[in-house]
Amino acid sequence: MKLKDKIVIVTGAGTGIGRAIAIRFAQEGATIVVADINEENSNEVAKEINKIGHQSLVIKTDVANEESVKNLVDKTLEKFSRIDIVISNAGVSRMAKFIDITEEDFDFNMDINTKGGFLVSKAVSEIMANQESGKIIFTISMAGKCGSPLYAHYNSSKAALLAYMQALALELAPTIKVNGVCPGLVKTSMQEREVKWWAELQGISEDLVKSQYLSGIPLGRLEEPEDVANLVAFLASEDGDYITGQAINVTGGMILRR
Repeated sequence: MKLKDKIVIVTGAGTGIGRAIAIRFAQEGATIVVADINEENSNEVAKEINKIGHQSLVIKTDVANEESVKNLVDKTLEKFSRIDIVISNAGVSRMAKFIDITEEDFDFNMDINTKGGFLVSKAVSEIMANQESGKIIFTISMAGKCGSPLYAHYNSSKAALLAYMQALALELAPTIKVNGVCPGLVKTSMQEREVKWWAELQGISEDLVKSQYLSGIPLGRLEEPEDVANLVAFLASEDGDYITGQAINVTGGMILRR
């Protein structure tokens, strides 16, 4: 077990990619702090972790709220005395034509996707520095590397997060390793909503949208949350100790512009 006895915070751990990461890390021997704004989902994930035979702690967290993030860190330290790894995964998306994006829509994406990553990493960086060890991994997105129609606000939030991750990696090296993963088209409840939005905005069927998605993936299938969790587990383990400042694609072969 490559993460035996590590204390790991996973934000947005109640569903989707965050849930898959939390489960995978528990399978690797880690103790998981399940941080999510939805306590019901978090408790279900905690039950799954407990069945694996590892400890978990559920802490309701709004990553866009500094006091909520402070509470997350304080309670984790109170319970476990240290924080080894943080997966800043909580994220949101909304789809709209640029002209229809409201200030509220733009702020919502930036607050959760970008500011949330800033607040979480800031809250743990001093602790990790004092420990003289730690890893911070952000769930970014291929949307942080290239623009896409109907996602101007989402693209902006993820591109900003990517640049922030790179700057943070330079500031915190060599003590703390900081990286990001850039998933592609992942089978989650978020993607299900996006398929519906895309179909409505383009005036086509949801089946056609899914077919278009698949046609652009060289490996011929949609991405599973576990595909992302596999990469995150590698980066969090000793196998990833010589990697920092990287935004690594896990997209099934979809080639991006940078």
